[in-house]
Amino acid sequence: MRFVTGTLIAGVAAVSVAAPAYAQDRGDDRVTTVQPYIEVSQVLSAELTPGDEVVTFTQIAAGVDLNAQGRNSGASVSVRYERNIGYGDAVDTDTISGIARGYLAVVPNALNFEAGALASRTRVDGGGAVSPNPLVSADATSQIYSIYAGPTIATRAGAVDITGQARVGYNRFETDNAVVDANGDPIDVFDDSVAYSGQITAGTRAGDPLPIGVAVTAGGYQEDISNLDQRVRNVFVRGDVTVPVSDTLALVGGVGYEDVEVSSRDAVRDIDGNPVVGNDGRLVTDGASPRIVAFDVDGLLWDVGVLWRPSSRTSLSARVGERYDSTTYYGNFTYVPSERSALSISVYDDLTGFGGALGSALAGVSSDFTALRNPVTGDFGGLVSGGEGPGLVNSLGSVRSAAFRSRGVSASYQRQIGRLTAAFGAGYDRRTFIAAAGTALEAADGLTDESYYVTGGLSRTIGRNASLQTNAYVNWFQSGEANGDLTAFGASAAYNRSLTDRLSARAALAVDYFDSDFSAEDFATATALLGLRYNF
Repeated sequence: MRFVTGTLIAGVAAVSVAAPAYAQDRGDDRVTTVQPYIEVSQVLSAELTPGDEVVTFTQIAAGVDLNAQGRNSGASVSVRYERNIGYGDAVDTDTISGIARGYLAVVPNALNFEAGALASRTRVDGGGAVSPNPLVSADATSQIYSIYAGPTIATRAGAVDITGQARVGYNRFETDNAVVDANGDPIDVFDDSVAYSGQITAGTRAGDPLPIGVAVTAGGYQEDISNLDQRVRNVFVRGDVTVPVSDTLALVGGVGYEDVEVSSRDAVRDIDGNPVVGNDGRLVTDGASPRIVAFDVDGLLWDVGVLWRPSSRTSLSARVGERYDSTTYYGNFTYVPSERSALSISVYDDLTGFGGALGSALAGVSSDFTALRNPVTGDFGGLVSGGEGPGLVNSLGSVRSAAFRSRGVSASYQRQIGRLTAAFGAGYDRRTFIAAAGTALEAADGLTDESYYVTGGLSRTIGRNASLQTNAYVNWFQSGEANGDLTAFGASAAYNRSLTDRLSARAALAVDYFDSDFSAEDFATATALLGLRYNF
């Protein structure tokens, strides 16, 4: 089975640029930039292959982009409501999309409260392949929501640094129609989940008071997935040491104990013993069935690695060890040579559900960003740029309801050269699914889905009153099941010109192509837009 979130695979898109935003200096080193707007556009979308259907829409949208950075708080918000009014065979649609991240210092330099939210439109055809163009096959519309909140602490007791965090998040995937595989059978896709996480660390720095740094960490994670009442639970405690080799290099190592369990209940069965599927295509949970364990690890965890910090602009952390009863690799690299350039690379290894993976990615985004949106659809594509570097929020891959072990690498890069701004994201994600024997999800156990993706966008101002944006994406997907692979790529461009201080005109064009094993035919669409935008 293959199901990919549309806007997140659709890639980064250009920012709608018009009149300057309203900026207000509020004192205390705080500057707030607020840009509310409305848009009215006419859209034409044509199917290039295998058919020749042409549909037109009137697009009405309202939104706001906000960035507020102060001494003790910070937040960025980009939210948009869009109404597409179709003509002829076209179907009307309503969409809310956006991303928000912020923090508030409850006790300056000691206790913060953080929160974030995400709303993203997705596209699915009958076989599960994605179309990033929401103006075609409107009956395939789906929506993803994610929200989280929690405190973080950072304080010091004598020579001991104490840091910690706690988060609770909710994630939901909505679809009006059942998702089916290549044989037409319904697939149990993720519905919703609640995730809890927290950890606390107490440690000393190398040289104060010992020649080496020592730390003790305790933490836990739990995700409750509504499908078959699945539960992912992980608690651990560990000790770590940091041994300086030079002023810029240190060896690190840690050992501890972990208790990890994945469990679920079974589905309701009919008189023939077959799992019962609801109208939405999801399995119906049997709340009276006993909890069945699918994965259980109880024992030693360890890792060793290096920390390299040759300057305040460059940092590398890399570790290898044992986790989840098998070998693990993880780490990150950041390079910020100047205020105009930033690179971030992350290697990860987690055991979670779809919602937990999405929430963790959202929490990793800076609270100082600019969201990059599609110039035709207005959708948020998952990539942001900002003063603290780029960020990538994506859930590429299957949205099976089963929990999984996710291993991969993601990278994001931004660069500003004069009037040109560039942002790129790329990565690889491998998900191995975990399900209990004897349950309705048993067939998913051990299946592995792999995704490779590249996405990027360029934006350039032209004179004082105009701008040009382009974007492109490529995605390759290899399914753990037969007849589930997908190749998708596309590009779009937009030209914006200010007519007055508040009114601007926009023209945009997008082309998308899909080659999916779910269908014997390839799909290609072209979409054009002409519109006006008014900034308040």
